[in-house]
Amino acid sequence: MDLHSQKQNRLKPFVSIVILNYNGVKYLQQFLPSVMATQYENFEVVVADNGSNDDSISFLQNNYPAVKLITSTTNEGFAGGYNWALKKINADYYVLLNSDVEVTPNWISPMVEVLEKDKLNAACQPKLLSQKEPTLFEYAGAAGGWIDGLGYPFSRGRVFDVCEKDEKQYDTVESIFWASGAAMMIRSHVFHELGGFDASFFAHQEEIDLCWRIQLAGYQIYCCPTAVVYHVGAGTLPRGGRKVFLNFRNNLMMLCKNLPLTELIWKLPFRLGLDAISAWKGLLSGDGYFFTDIVKAHFALFGRLVTGNIARSKATQSLKSLNGVYTGSLVFQYFVKKKQYFKKIVC
Repeated sequence: MDLHSQKQNRLKPFVSIVILNYNGVKYLQQFLPSVMATQYENFEVVVADNGSNDDSISFLQNNYPAVKLITSTTNEGFAGGYNWALKKINADYYVLLNSDVEVTPNWISPMVEVLEKDKLNAACQPKLLSQKEPTLFEYAGAAGGWIDGLGYPFSRGRVFDVCEKDEKQYDTVESIFWASGAAMMIRSHVFHELGGFDASFFAHQEEIDLCWRIQLAGYQIYCCPTAVVYHVGAGTLPRGGRKVFLNFRNNLMMLCKNLPLTELIWKLPFRLGLDAISAWKGLLSGDGYFFTDIVKAHFALFGRLVTGNIARSKATQSLKSLNGVYTGSLVFQYFVKKKQYFKKIVC
């Protein structure tokens, strides 16, 4: 064996950190330096530009020539954007990283170690803390994503809009239901074997759908809290417009895709009823857009069901058989029993 081969064998798995960017030059300026300072011996940084019309591309070309830049002329959203980008990238592991994330130096190695322990460990996320309030967990993933029996996502450290203070209460490596798309490490071959994200989602909850399919395929997903990142996030942004529509539509589409029919036939009507209550509550409180967007989401779902434009999973596993599932009702625990923290709900 020659010296070059010996050196290659000593290298850790090759990791490609892929930042999907759309008009995010201010975030690249602020947070890319932390990404470039990552302490890992075998990685690259790729920026996949999703049709930006700001100065993102010229900024990268002038200031970060070492960053690999791939571009698209159109904005295909989070789901479609990563699908086209990752087809162009060869690596053992992908890290899907939002542009508004500040990373710590040793954030990659702990996740690689978790995934290298077992070939069935397919995806992993770090602990996500708020970049604005670093003592708090961040909305989009916190210390690992869970889901309840009716399909409502929540996290260790975040239930609905309540983000807990990080007091190291979730500092153990645990299997979870979904890893945050803001900072997800995933085996490249698993991503491609499962067809990547569902591009019809465009944005919001596509990572939960992918992680659901990952588990149905027999793989596991983990949170590795010794890896820490700080996320600006969108959890505190106004709820108006397309965000509400996509969240409600995509969550229902995800249920239609992945639940076995024996569960779907009663859970979908139940969820539609709960959505209707949310819509009317929004309307009566003066949030007319909230009502309208939920109605639009329901009609969009019905349209897809009528045309057969939802790709049903062939798996027949019950939701409760998967990891990171709270089989009860998160809505009941949160709104009726007033339990707002993960550990008070999942005992």
